[in-house]
Amino acid sequence: MEYIDNMPPMDLMRSEKMTFVQLIIPFESAHRAVTYLGQLGLLQFRDLNAEKSPFQRTFVNQVKRCAEMSRKLRYFKDQIHKAGLLPPPLPASQPDIELEELEIQLAEHEHELIEMNANSEKLRQSYNELLEFKMVLQKASGFLVSSSHTTDQETELVENVYSNDNHADTASLLEQEMRSELSNQSGVRFMSGIICKSKVVQFERMLFRATRGNMLFNQAVADDEILDPSSNEMVEKVVFVVFFSGEQARTKILKICEAFGANCYPVPEDTTKRRQITQEVLFRLSELETTLDAGLRHRDKALTSIGYHLTKWINMVKTQKAVYDTLNMLNFDVTKKCLVGEGWCPIFAKTKIQEALQRGTFDSSSQVGIIFHVMDAVESPPTYFRTNSFTNAFQEIVDAYGVAKYQEANPAVYTIVTFPFLFAVMFGDWGHGICLLLGALVLIARESKLSSQKLGSFMEMLFGGRYVLLLMSIFSIYCGLIYNEFFSVPFHIFGDSAYKCRDATCSDARTVGLVKYNDPYPFGVDPSWRGSRSELPFLNSLKMKMSILLGVAQMNLGIILSYFNARFFSSSIDIKYQFIPQIIFLNSLFGYLSLLILVKWCTGSQADLYHVMIYMFLSPFEALGENRLFWGQSVLQVILLLLALVAVPWMLFPKPFILKSLHMERFQGRTYGILGTSEMVIDEEPGSASQHAEEFNFSEVFVHQMIHSIEFVLGAVSNTASYLRLWALSLAHSELSTVFYEKVLLLAWGYDNIVIRLVGLAVFAFATTFILLMMETLSAFLHALRLHWVEFQNKFYHGDGYKFKPFSFALLADDDD
Repeated sequence: MEYIDNMPPMDLMRSEKMTFVQLIIPFESAHRAVTYLGQLGLLQFRDLNAEKSPFQRTFVNQVKRCAEMSRKLRYFKDQIHKAGLLPPPLPASQPDIELEELEIQLAEHEHELIEMNANSEKLRQSYNELLEFKMVLQKASGFLVSSSHTTDQETELVENVYSNDNHADTASLLEQEMRSELSNQSGVRFMSGIICKSKVVQFERMLFRATRGNMLFNQAVADDEILDPSSNEMVEKVVFVVFFSGEQARTKILKICEAFGANCYPVPEDTTKRRQITQEVLFRLSELETTLDAGLRHRDKALTSIGYHLTKWINMVKTQKAVYDTLNMLNFDVTKKCLVGEGWCPIFAKTKIQEALQRGTFDSSSQVGIIFHVMDAVESPPTYFRTNSFTNAFQEIVDAYGVAKYQEANPAVYTIVTFPFLFAVMFGDWGHGICLLLGALVLIARESKLSSQKLGSFMEMLFGGRYVLLLMSIFSIYCGLIYNEFFSVPFHIFGDSAYKCRDATCSDARTVGLVKYNDPYPFGVDPSWRGSRSELPFLNSLKMKMSILLGVAQMNLGIILSYFNARFFSSSIDIKYQFIPQIIFLNSLFGYLSLLILVKWCTGSQADLYHVMIYMFLSPFEALGENRLFWGQSVLQVILLLLALVAVPWMLFPKPFILKSLHMERFQGRTYGILGTSEMVIDEEPGSASQHAEEFNFSEVFVHQMIHSIEFVLGAVSNTASYLRLWALSLAHSELSTVFYEKVLLLAWGYDNIVIRLVGLAVFAFATTFILLMMETLSAFLHALRLHWVEFQNKFYHGDGYKFKPFSFALLADDDD
């Protein structure tokens, strides 16, 4: 045991040791000191004003100012994006600027931009009106000219058609109006305008109903689309001319035009006046175009100037707001001259934090130094692991299940190897593994470029797990070589097969059979198994037994880690009454099964292991007969069965009664030590109070222990069965690869037609890429995730801690990205 205690600590095995510290900062140096701590990023502040609302805190006005500046910067960013301007390259050096000066500059820039946008909007509105007026003049002129040309013909038509008095009695109101108007042209009036094309049909129908049909509606599609200032999109419009009679009809038409958003423009009947107005409109349009272009150039120049400094300003305002938010977490001391702060920091960072505080005192020219001292804390410390780009993805896999309790054994250390390996057991094919390896190498080679780009959610997840993908692909190549599968095709990579045809005349080994004539194949599965009649039974047996061996080994590793946890937390009760019975129970049953599998492989026995395990429980004293694998097996089975039966009450009963006895001794004053068990720890949640020593409910402890014991006993069976997914997924992957290769690629290649061959090759490539390399990869990944979260981590991992979240400017930038 001394050897274990003296072993050097393993990186990532346990979280960093934390300490609770208190800061007493003079008011004049508080801002600079907190800024330096944010640059360091190794101190997690505790909110001492949690009972106060945000508006009751000390620096609420500064936070409001920063929020207002953030709003202005977002406005600038939106304007740059709306103008279609690319972000300019950052200048080599940008002068530092104070927050107050920046606030004045932002206000000036915002006022200037708002004024320019308002002027531009007015000019754009005037330009649109003139453009619409020009199109109305052009289209309406055609309607008015055609109307004057047909006046004589219409008069003759009216005289012929309406000469019959009977018909005049039954004529419609429109016909009567046309008859009276054509007899007296001075009563005909018209109104011209422009409307959105999508509203024309409803507009015409409404005019017809409002005037009871006493109108003539002409329309023509406008030549140009017009920019809608509200939606900033080009809209297609239609020019219309409505002929009517009477002031009442005119009033109705005007109201309908207003309701439909149609713009009406006056068009003179005289051709000469129309021509003069058109020339004037065209001249004013050219002037407005010149003015608009000049305004846009001026606005783009101003936005470009802002864009040079926008990134720096955003980061500055964001960091300053974070500083004031942190200062709001501090409290005044009794003299109201100093701010008091509390928080967690790693022990290795104490010296760096003290140096940052001393620098803050010096730079702020404060006469009083900052006091930094360690305190005792009631709550459990946060969990902090120092990771790099390689280990971070594996740590995130573990943290997605639950953050480790402070100083608890970290599964990520073992997940780095076991996770990609179990994935590869299900995905084993060295052809597919090479494809994954190429993808992982591309992501790693472009790491510096991709890390600075804005990626989608899927690509961001893929890029974050690039090293996980790398190890998964390498292990897949390894397992694929063991399975001897390259896109489901076996190869004689490591020498000749150990089998040959039964006689010299056999031409098809699949029907006649094979005989062994040589030493076993040096590495992996003999390629001659592929396609033989016994291929599936052989591979099923191999992969199923291998899955059980891997599962039992990993579950034993989990139980062994629970021992190191109990030893680290000085919990002798957990070692004696949890670790020992668990290791005995698991290995009495499934450890014994693993031993039988190894003995059967080594001896080549034909014993039925199903029969051995079943009758170990049903008839433990019955002779094994031909299923006996080694001497003394029957006696060993009885001993292991008794050990498994003893282990269950061993797990269930002693621990609750011992805890009750220790509590009674402590209550009576015999001892004042903390109870030695990892189950009774103080609350880990930040801000929570400690449990009182007198709070001990025996029934709750007993029920909890009973649930834990039952869960372990049932889990020993279900978890071992769950590892059979390694066999099932591997079989599914292999069979799918075989189907796509034989039923798609080889079938298409059998035709002497280049088109069929190309189609078959395309279907094979599509199926391989999207089904085997994407869907199967995701499936194997999720199953490996389940095996680690449930079958492995439930043996030792509580995962009820909380992350160390220091005040750090670097974390602010990551959150923004």
